[in-house]
Amino acid sequence: MHINYNLKPASERRTEQFQPETNVGFGNLRTDHMFLMDYRDGEWRDPRVVPYGPFEVAPGAIALHYGQSVFEGAKAFMHEDGEIYTFRLDKNAERLNRSADIICIPALPEAMQLEGINALIDVDRLWFPMQEGACLYIRPFIFATEDRLSVSPSQQYTFCVMLSPSGAYYADGFDKAIRLLITERFHRAVSGGTGASKAAGNYAASLKAGKAAAEYGAAQVLYLDANNKQIEEVGAMNHFHVLKDGTIIIPKFTDTILKSITSQSILDLGEVLGCEVRQETVMLDQFIRDIESGEIIEAGGFGTAAVVSPVGSYIFEDNRVVTVGNGEVGEHTRRIYQVLTDIQKGKREGPKGWIQHVERIVG
Repeated sequence: MHINYNLKPASERRTEQFQPETNVGFGNLRTDHMFLMDYRDGEWRDPRVVPYGPFEVAPGAIALHYGQSVFEGAKAFMHEDGEIYTFRLDKNAERLNRSADIICIPALPEAMQLEGINALIDVDRLWFPMQEGACLYIRPFIFATEDRLSVSPSQQYTFCVMLSPSGAYYADGFDKAIRLLITERFHRAVSGGTGASKAAGNYAASLKAGKAAAEYGAAQVLYLDANNKQIEEVGAMNHFHVLKDGTIIIPKFTDTILKSITSQSILDLGEVLGCEVRQETVMLDQFIRDIESGEIIEAGGFGTAAVVSPVGSYIFEDNRVVTVGNGEVGEHTRRIYQVLTDIQKGKREGPKGWIQHVERIVG
């Protein structure tokens, strides 16, 4: 694939490694450039790196009216050798196409996705923030651009990748467990819908549930299935819990649950973690009983942004509170977080192919 580089003038680009004096937060900043490709006449074309800035989009673009848009979230890290490495980016490329298929967006070859993302990271590598726990957060997305108001798949799309220099997700350290609201009012997805995709509309639909959770002092909603019997997801993350023997349980992936790459990684790391990791259908009533009996000692969520979000308690809409263990971050949860982040940062060797070096191509 031949990539065209239309870069900012050297005088307008970052020339030294980013050395922020305070935590830059997560997802707030942008680098100098973005990567773009267009889909027209049945093919993806015109790969290019251009200055970061607004799109020119028709008011009738299908994405604006009917939500035909999908996205991904991945991370790149700087290792001790001063080089930048991505973490399981091939899985993100694969999942983007899986999401695209669910809402009738044409597939973008994974090799092209990876080449474009790596080209952008290479161009803007000086934007990597030099502080503990930092990363370059990678946001690839595809949206429908055809100017048409009939409800049918677009014939034109744009693929964009942007980068966000981000600090540690837990600015004050990995020490505070969150609370989740258990409610029968809100559902993330139903079977046969878009729940297994990272479709933009899924996240718009979660905003009202998030506001309801905040009213109860909770960080997120614990989503149940449409029958309010089974545990599915935690806000925008996969759920997990830990049994008193150390076994890690993740709800089975279905067409209403997004397959978290973090969850998939944990499923592959049981031997490293020194415990069994398995998937089960998790029934809410039994889950609560097991917390109360002490069979379940820790719980949380798995996702790209936070990696692991410890859950200390659950609150029902009648204000009943169920506390997991002692309500604090448990040792198993800490180990999961440490092992996975050590692999990402190059401090521990991970399975073959999980970490990929971003080659230096652009001078």
